[in-house]
Amino acid sequence: MDSLLGVNEELAEIEGQISDIFRALSNGFQKLEKIKDSNRQSRQLEELTAKMRDCKRLIKEFDRESKDSEYKNDSDTNKMLSEKKQTMIKELNSYVALKKQYTSNLENKRVDLFEGPGEGFAEENVLLASNMTNQQLMDQGNQMMDETDQAIERSKKVVHETIDVGTETAAALKSQTEQMSRIVNELDSIHFSIKKASQLVKEIGRLQLIGALWPCFSLLWLVS
Repeated sequence: MDSLLGVNEELAEIEGQISDIFRALSNGFQKLEKIKDSNRQSRQLEELTAKMRDCKRLIKEFDRESKDSEYKNDSDTNKMLSEKKQTMIKELNSYVALKKQYTSNLENKRVDLFEGPGEGFAEENVLLASNMTNQQLMDQGNQMMDETDQAIERSKKVVHETIDVGTETAAALKSQTEQMSRIVNELDSIHFSIKKASQLVKEIGRLQLIGALWPCFSLLWLVS
């Protein structure tokens, strides 16, 4: 903070407040490691999250004030202010990641840091985006749109493949159904043929029996 007093008193004051919050966060997470009760851990995380919100707000104030005073500073001073901001961003993001780790361990599904699910990563992206040029932001946006288009094309391909598999399966089932129908018809024909053959065998048996007994009948007739 002393290095900023001769540059901008307001920036020096903001840096001092941010440093106090970082000390409180460090002590808070050390305390959190010693807490065993999950409810107390959740409350401690909520308190630490509130401090991180304050830190985020102060870093944005530091960034705005730095940009407002750029025209009054030399290049070395502006470079020093930019490096300080980057250092504060990295330190805040480290606490964001630590908070997410504890939240995951607690299996706590509450809304994450800075009012939004998964905001830990989003916060890092927002803070880093403030340091990107317009061209870099456009390139990043185009890359994200390209990745989205590729994901959509992959999804469409999966859908088409699923439809093709379903069509092939339906055709195979239809063919198997027709084959089973033919088999049933053939079984009915075989059953009918067996029945007719059985009747024919019985008829032949009766005729053979009559033929065998006929001489006996003829002899009895002559005798009588």
